[in-house]
Amino acid sequence: MHEPNISQRPHTTVVLAISADGKISDQWRSHPQFGSANDYAHLEQQVAAADGVLFGAATLRAGGSAMRVLQPELIASRVGAGKPPQPVQIVCSRIGKFDPQLTFFRQPVPRWLVTSQSEQEYPGFDQVLAFTVNGEIDWRSAFRQMFDLGVKQLAVLGGGELISSLLHLGLIDELWLTVCPILLGGATAPTPIGGEGFLESAAPRLQLLEVKPVDQEVFLHYRVQPQT
Repeated sequence: MHEPNISQRPHTTVVLAISADGKISDQWRSHPQFGSANDYAHLEQQVAAADGVLFGAATLRAGGSAMRVLQPELIASRVGAGKPPQPVQIVCSRIGKFDPQLTFFRQPVPRWLVTSQSEQEYPGFDQVLAFTVNGEIDWRSAFRQMFDLGVKQLAVLGGGELISSLLHLGLIDELWLTVCPILLGGATAPTPIGGEGFLESAAPRLQLLEVKPVDQEVFLHYRVQPQT
């Protein structure tokens, strides 16, 4: 990850595995497992480089747990840099209701919640960031608060609705996409960007930074070009 180039918010990198036809899951929205061991190692490296890891409520419910750093050398590198062993795991949800039996709530990681509701208790979370604009999460305010709390590098692991919201607000700086050798198809299968999409004339443009083939997968690294 690069150093933050915009002040007062985290430098934000999306990290996703996608099928060769551009899906992040099948039409039943199953927890994706089509990435290889190489992709998992790459994901763990990106998570280890981050101060915080952000993901949506549906992503948490599908997988049940957070993406922790497990490799001893990556943990040692974080500690040697003056960071805690694990990045903050940040889940976003408008209502903030989760099954307390999820593995996520037993993992030895710091847990934050970003929500639009501030009138209730949220057991299981160490920090709650509640910001609302027009009934939705106020992401600009949430990102500023994350930055003030020490999250300078943020990894976003999905899903498509969250990534769409952040892209529309210009809050994503880079993308790492692992193209995996599988075809999922399905008109309703989710893609990396959900929501309403973009008109071609207003769509974010990307700068290709790196192409890295590894066995049967291709790792693509992009920078989101600033809107003019």
